Amino acid sequence: MARGQEQSAPDAVLTRIGQGVMLHHAGDREEARDRLLGLWSEVGEHGDPLYRCTLAHYLADTQDDPGDELAWNLRALAAAEELAGDRCGGPRPGASAARALYPSLHLDLAADYLRLGRHGAARGHLGQARRTAAALPDDRYGDRLRAAIGRLEARLDDEDPTPDGPWRAPRQRP
Repeated sequence: MARGQEQSAPDAVLTRIGQGVMLHHAGDREEARDRLLGLWSEVGEHGDPLYRCTLAHYLADTQDDPGDELAWNLRALAAAEELAGDRCGGPRPGASAARALYPSLHLDLAADYLRLGRHGAARGHLGQARRTAAALPDDRYGDRLRAAIGRLEARLDDEDPTPDGPWRAPRQRP
């Protein structure tokens, strides 16, 4: 019986995260933020990295202040790196799922830095998003993410047209 309870506990946390996300998507940003923050308090700063990554990723979307959004996205990336084994030794269960989140996490960070006027940091994370997105399959998710990266690249070029940003391939000379 204890074994079944252990398996249902993670499902309960993910279900509660999903409920908070649904509230946000339905337009109740404040209630979503409150519920997700409550879950963050329960999981804790040193809790399961999968939960921390997921919570921080969605909490970032509920923030009103760009600096707060950036802080939550940085927490999400740190938890994903811990889960993937890029920090603290080898990979944990769920490592491949964490690596699949890298393009989205770096894209979010690039957008945060762009909103804050930190173009160099935005370009760096956009480059990471582009590099990690190359490993995504050619499916709907991968296509949408690559298109979003392209849109953010264009927006960054409009705001800060520094030639040859780090994500671009070398230009062909005639």
